[in-house]
Amino acid sequence: MSHFSNIKTKIRNLTSLKSALKDMDIDWKAGPIAVRGYQGQTQTAEVVIEQENNYDIGFSWNGSEYELVADLQYWKQPLTVDGFLSRLTQGYAVHTILNETEKQGFQVSEQQKNEDGSIRLVVQRWS
Repeated sequence: MSHFSNIKTKIRNLTSLKSALKDMDIDWKAGPIAVRGYQGQTQTAEVVIEQENNYDIGFSWNGSEYELVADLQYWKQPLTVDGFLSRLTQGYAVHTILNETEKQGFQVSEQQKNEDGSIRLVVQRWS
């Protein structure tokens, strides 16, 4: 019986996912690579975060989005799973917005992190 949990996300862009993990100072490996789990079980993922306890965290493409794949019983990150996903999703959103606005000819004129943890972006385009 598998101990892996698959948690749905709204993450669809691999480049923005990797950038958000980098912003969080999380070391990751590009896949496809095996996520190590309970009793030697593995599951393939496109991004893997190795933990010191030999139980990994991965992000696996399910056909429409990247799911977080891990044995949550062996989660060893500074943030809870919810806190981790919340911070990751916020960073992912920022990178996705920056990439899309750049494609449309916009430039960031202001980026500010607010006290409540939210991020304010101001973009502009000269015509």
